[in-house]
Amino acid sequence: KQLPRPITILPPITAAAKQEETSLPSEEPETEATSSDAQAARAVLGELTVSSVTPNSAQLQWSVPEGSFDSFTLQYRDAQGQPQALPIDGGSRSVTVPGLSPSRRYRFHLYGLRGGKRTDHVSTDVVTDAATPEQLPLPSEKPQPEEDHKPEQPQTEEADQGQAALGKLRVSSVTPNSAQLQWSVPEGSFDSFTLQYRDAQGQPQALPIDGGSRSVTVPGLSPSRRYRFHLYGLRGKKRTDRVSIDVVTADPEDLPPPSVDTPTEAPTAEDHQTAHPHAEARPSEAPSGRAVLGELKVSGVTPNSAQLQWSVPEGSFDSFTLQYRDAQGQPQALPIDGGSRSVTVP
Repeated sequence: KQLPRPITILPPITAAAKQEETSLPSEEPETEATSSDAQAARAVLGELTVSSVTPNSAQLQWSVPEGSFDSFTLQYRDAQGQPQALPIDGGSRSVTVPGLSPSRRYRFHLYGLRGGKRTDHVSTDVVTDAATPEQLPLPSEKPQPEEDHKPEQPQTEEADQGQAALGKLRVSSVTPNSAQLQWSVPEGSFDSFTLQYRDAQGQPQALPIDGGSRSVTVPGLSPSRRYRFHLYGLRGKKRTDRVSIDVVTADPEDLPPPSVDTPTEAPTAEDHQTAHPHAEARPSEAPSGRAVLGELKVSGVTPNSAQLQWSVPEGSFDSFTLQYRDAQGQPQALPIDGGSRSVTVP
């Protein structure tokens, strides 16, 4: 006889068991997401610092004290205000930003990315250096005899280079806030020049000048102060000659306030020309009538400077002078050579 198969009776599935069974799979993704968030939270950016700066670039560096990032993005606005983004691989801890403009403030934002999402952010401000052909050490400011224009070392370098020599550096005009210098090149030629001096705060300044120039106006000086200027002649980016001069800026009271003279004289001239035609006998106005200034326009403006331009539709002028009052109400005068048709007021 065949025995009947044993029957196994299983306990009934309760509602609690069903709920436990269905809830387990859905908890795993939640646990993974929580773990992923925790890992992302553990990736932290350190401080963003400036390691070096030039007139046209800035090198930034940072640390990642905790965790790691897949990549970074550096964001900033260029000199024209356009947004720029620089992608950086996750293993980098420094970056060089090229294509910047001299003497300009930039704000850089560094983002750390994980899985294509930004998870941390640090920022810093950078001011680029002034435009110079190369970073030259500022010469000694010790007093030297007026005739000591060419030190022995530059003369030795000049002997090696040969053919290029700087003439004496002279002052052609001076105001309370500027000085116009001129020089000659009696022998040979230079690729460029650099004028170096220390400002009123003792900070070194360098003004690049093209090789064809024989004069320069130095703006932004302080009244009644002595400055020592050093002009370098460069060939192949190397200094080959140097001349120096001491200049004392003028006292502000030596100049008439610009806002007083001009409005007073202009109506007087018009009155003579309209109501009294015979008044053209004033001899001083006859020659100047042949040279006419065009409209003065603004070609560029920043928070700290303005660029102006003008034309001379008739005749010519020996020179120009731009006068204005600064933020403190003090009169300022900027001398400009007669061939110029624009000026930047710093």
